[in-house]
Parts: sequence; C-alpha cells; structure tokens
Amino acid sequence: MSRGFRRSALIGAGLATVLAAGTAVVACQSSGGSAAPKLSVADPYIPLPATPGGMGAGYLTVRNDGGADQLVKVTSPGAGSVTMHRSTEQTMEEVGALEVPAHGSLDLARGGNHLMIMDWSKQPALGDELELDLEFAKAGTVVVKVPVKPLTYRPGS
Repeated sequence: MSRGFRRSALIGAGLATVLAAGTAVVACQSSGGSAAPKLSVADPYIPLPATPGGMGAGYLTVRNDGGADQLVKVTSPGAGSVTMHRSTEQTMEEVGALEVPAHGSLDLARGGNHLMIMDWSKQPALGDELELDLEFAKAGTVVVKVPVKPLTYRPGS
C-alpha cells in the first residue's frame, strides 16, 4: 500500500466521521426536542358570565411551531384569580400546568381544558377586553387581550 493511498484513506475516514456527526446533530435539532418553542395565540374569548360578579371561563388556542413547552401560570391585572382546569365527562379539576406539544397546539375549549376567572376588578360587559398574562416554562410570558363575547358565542360562528 502506498503512503499516498493510506493518507487519502485516513482523510476520507475523518471526513466521513465529521459528516456523520453533523447529520446526527441536525437530526436531533429537527426533532423538536431541544428547539425553542414558537408560540402564538388564536381565537381567545371569554363568554359573558351568566351572573353579575360570577366567575367566567376563558378559551383560546396556543399554537406552537417549535419545541415543546408548558403553560404554567395565568394571571390578569383585571381579575384576582385565574386558574387552569381540565374537564372530563364527570369532573372538573384544577391543574398546575398544561402541555403545549412541539409543532402542535393547546386548545382551551368548552368541555375540555379551560381557564376559570374570578374576582373581576370590574363587572365585565360585552365588548370589554381582559388582559391575560400566559406564563410558559420556556417561552416566558405572552400577553393576550381577550374579548368578552355573548354567553352563547362559539368561534367561527
């Protein structure tokens, strides 16, 4: 075997190793596991509470075009308390966090995950907007202005 052939073979093997490592890094990044979340909020609304001073529900969709995240807290300068809940056929339970899947969405909708809003600073009226500060584990805080709609409102109607 010539010295030139061995040298070419070693260089080729080294290049192959570098390329394989680079491919593995790109594959890991594109899987969404370590990618940063890219969040947006769509279709937010609060149905007008049925009783004056009563608690209200909040609905919205968090879209994620990046890595996974969690909604960990919701606050509002216009309400004393905003809590996250999960509904099933028989129960409603408060939860500490809600998952926002990578390249997916978190839907807060009637009959499922939703927000409960209590201790309003002023009685809500149709057309008002309530600021909600959505705190995510990785993406930080997203501020959303949520309109108060009729009790029977359904998005897209």
